[in-house]
Amino acid sequence: MKNNKNPETDTYVLPKRSRYYQALLDIDLLQKGQPYDLLPPTFIIFICVFDFFEKGNYVYTFKKCCLENRKLELPDEATTMILNTKGTHGDISKDIKSFYDYVNNHIVTTDFTKQIDDEISYLKLDTKVRREFMLMEARLLDERREGKAEGIAEGEANANIATAKRLLSMGLNVQDIAKATSISIDQVEALKAE
Repeated sequence: MKNNKNPETDTYVLPKRSRYYQALLDIDLLQKGQPYDLLPPTFIIFICVFDFFEKGNYVYTFKKCCLENRKLELPDEATTMILNTKGTHGDISKDIKSFYDYVNNHIVTTDFTKQIDDEISYLKLDTKVRREFMLMEARLLDERREGKAEGIAEGEANANIATAKRLLSMGLNVQDIAKATSISIDQVEALKAE
């Protein structure tokens, strides 16, 4: 995963992405009408080739705690882990360290990374998995396009409303404003009443 920023807000996306993934996971894990206590423990794990917090830890583990008493943890059994492949300190196993080396340098150094490399090679060759991955990418692209189209439509609607307000302030009549801005007469009347 890369350390991406949203160009519109200039904020990093990783924290909100974590929250979004947790919501998706919980929705998928609980059927309609089931009690909440049936939710199993969950782990959201990000493998990052950058140090998001710039503290040098190999692993950053997050659970919810009380701000008034940091020792008091909310037992919702939801954990988010950010694995920092560029970390320099903390306790990690030999296998995790070799996994980090594999991610950073694509070098197989242990049986564990050999298994991972073999699985990745198999998945790349498996046409069904590749097809499903390509379909997922296509769905994501469609969702992005829909989001962009919705944003453009919302922007146009906001521009039309702003134009209608300016035309109202200039004294034009409601019918002419509705024609010029492509918004309904009722909407222009509502803007006039504001």
